[in-house]
Amino acid sequence: MNPVRKSLLTMFLLVATSFTFSWLLGACKKDQNTDDIELLQQEIPGSFPQPLYKFEDNPLSKEGFELGRKLFYDPRLSADKLHPCSSCHEQVAAFGTFEHDRSHGVFESHTLRNAPVLFNLAWSSSFHWDGEFVSLQDEAVHPLTGPVEMGETFEGIIKKIQDDPEYRELFSKVFRYPFIRPEFITKALAQFTGSMIAADSKYDRYKKGTVTFNTQEENGYQLYKVNCASCHPEPLFTDYSFRNIGLPLDNLLTDYGRMRITGKSEDSLKFKVPTLRNTYISSNYMHDGRFNTLQQCINHYRTNVQPGPTLDPLLINGISLTNAQATDLVVFLRTLTDSTLLRDPRFSKPN
Repeated sequence: MNPVRKSLLTMFLLVATSFTFSWLLGACKKDQNTDDIELLQQEIPGSFPQPLYKFEDNPLSKEGFELGRKLFYDPRLSADKLHPCSSCHEQVAAFGTFEHDRSHGVFESHTLRNAPVLFNLAWSSSFHWDGEFVSLQDEAVHPLTGPVEMGETFEGIIKKIQDDPEYRELFSKVFRYPFIRPEFITKALAQFTGSMIAADSKYDRYKKGTVTFNTQEENGYQLYKVNCASCHPEPLFTDYSFRNIGLPLDNLLTDYGRMRITGKSEDSLKFKVPTLRNTYISSNYMHDGRFNTLQQCINHYRTNVQPGPTLDPLLINGISLTNAQATDLVVFLRTLTDSTLLRDPRFSKPN
C-alpha cells in the first residue's frame, strides 16, 4: 500500500476508534442522566407498607414503562412468535392465566405450574411459586428462555427486534446505549410489571370508609380474619412465606415446590402463599391450577387437608366452616377484586 495512504488510513482508524470509545464512555457515564425522559413517581397506596423494590437501579420513566409494555405484548419475544408474556398473564385475569390450570407454552408445550398474577410485585421478596428468583429482573429471564414457556434466547430476541425503529429509539433513550442488551430487556419489563398495582377494590374503599359491606361481606370479612389472615394478612393479603397446605402430590407432575430450590426435605411440598387480591377473577387456583373455583379451594381446607411431615401446623385440623360460612367467605373474597386494574388502558396492549 502507498505509504501516504497507509498513514492516512492508520490515522482514520485511530480517530474512529477514539471517537467510538469516547461515545460509548459518554453513553455509560450518562446512564443516570434522565434529563430528556419523563421520570415517574412510584405508586405506593396509602394503606401499603414501603415497597422492597424502589427502582433505584432502574429509574422509572414513562419511556421505560412504555418500552416494557411493548415488550410484554410482543409475540416476537417467543421462539414461535406466538406467545408473548401476555399470553400467560392476561389483563382480564389480573395478569394471571384466565381459566386454565397451567399455561400453554411454545410449540404446543404445557408449563409445570399455574401462572401467578403479576400485580403488587414491588412488595414481594421472591418470585415464582418456589421463590427461585429474588429480583424482578432475574425472574423475567426464566419465562423468556424456558423451553416450555417462551423458549427464546436473548440473542434471538435481540436479532428479531433490533431493526424495529420504535425499539431502537426507546432503548437508546431509556438506557443511553446504542445497542439492545439482555439486561435492558429485563429492566424494561420490570418497569412495566413492577408498576401494576391492585389497591382499588371494594375492600379498599370499605377501609377508607367510603362504602359499606353488606351482611354477607361483613360476615365473610370476620371469617377471613379468624381463619385466613395469619397467612394472608392485610393489606397485601399474603405474607410471602412458603407453606405446605396439605395438597396431595400430583404423581404426573411430581412437583415438590420449594425443595426444588433449597434441596431441603423440610421444604417438601411448600409453595409460596399467593395473594387473595383479585382471586375471584384469577382462576384456576393453587400452584398447579387443580381447582376451578374458590369454593373448591375452601372445601379443600375444610375436609381434604392431607397430613404430612411438612404440613403447616396451622392446618393440622383443617379449617372448620359451615356451608353458609364458606359462602360468606367467598362473598368477601369477591370484594378484593380491583376492576380498575382490569380495565386500565395503561396496562393494555399498545396500539
